[in-house]
Amino acid sequence: MQQIEIDENEAGQRLDKFLHKFMPVAPSSFFYKMLRKKNITLNGKKAEGNEKLIIGDVLCLYLSDETIHNFKAGSVRTDEYEEAYKKLKDIQVVYEDRHIVIVYKPSGILTQKAAAEDLSVNEWLIGYLLKKGSINKMQLSTYKPSVCNRLDRNTFGMVICAKSLAGSQKISSLLKNREIRKFYRMFVKGQVVKEELLEGYLVKDESNNKSHLLKGDEGMKGSPVKTRYYPVSRFRDRTLVEAELITGKPHQLRIHMAGIGHPVLGDYKYGDRTFNDRYKRQYQINSQLLCACRLEFPKLEGTFEGLSRRVIEIPLPGEFQMLMKEQ
Repeated sequence: MQQIEIDENEAGQRLDKFLHKFMPVAPSSFFYKMLRKKNITLNGKKAEGNEKLIIGDVLCLYLSDETIHNFKAGSVRTDEYEEAYKKLKDIQVVYEDRHIVIVYKPSGILTQKAAAEDLSVNEWLIGYLLKKGSINKMQLSTYKPSVCNRLDRNTFGMVICAKSLAGSQKISSLLKNREIRKFYRMFVKGQVVKEELLEGYLVKDESNNKSHLLKGDEGMKGSPVKTRYYPVSRFRDRTLVEAELITGKPHQLRIHMAGIGHPVLGDYKYGDRTFNDRYKRQYQINSQLLCACRLEFPKLEGTFEGLSRRVIEIPLPGEFQMLMKEQ
């Protein structure tokens, strides 16, 4: 017999949905048979399967360990999480509370895996929480913590991650409604002299995995994008710029800045190869100098009051610091 007490990450869903997550190999007919025969009970009573679980509910599975193991076979493995936590040592926790973790991702690390063999921030997060004891292997069968927003592999900066289901739902809602303000700093080619609001439409070309910025009626079928930027410091042939990502589409900042003649330094996809090569030779710049450096949260109440109007900012990476000292 196995007893499970429902916590906040499992509450709010139907009993049958929870059972499918817990033993994903088992067919629905098995669950309903076990519920009917009272081999699976909820709070000591017969259940139908359509009950909404709440925190503190007790689920009893009067099944053999072998049966549970077989129906869970292959559903939860922690190897890759532990490996990611050991290997991706440069990821750092910037902020953490009961529901979320905000981490710093260096350039060169994926936010989420692109192939089965990849290790990303997503796997690192679960490895970190397992190491801390914030989650255990059994809990991973019904809820997996995950990243809430993405950064390109070669972008530096902060990634918001959800530890709990409540955290995931809240951050997803805030991001969807654009209530979290996201600021980036970047080195761009040339002299930027004034603040400007950029608008347009992004259209992706699947043949070469690049997006294009269009304006006016021609772009109406694309995704609308909006970026506000202003110069912070000007140097001989480059400017340190801060930008607010008002919308959040892949490659948006890089495309917008390239579109006005100020491509991001180190960006070979949309930028200036000659300009980039010169910095690569002289300063060993091997990544695009774009960093998600500041998050500003709105007024929040209740469970998430600790994040209310909180501003979270990180120092710029070493590559930025080096170029800020060079004219």
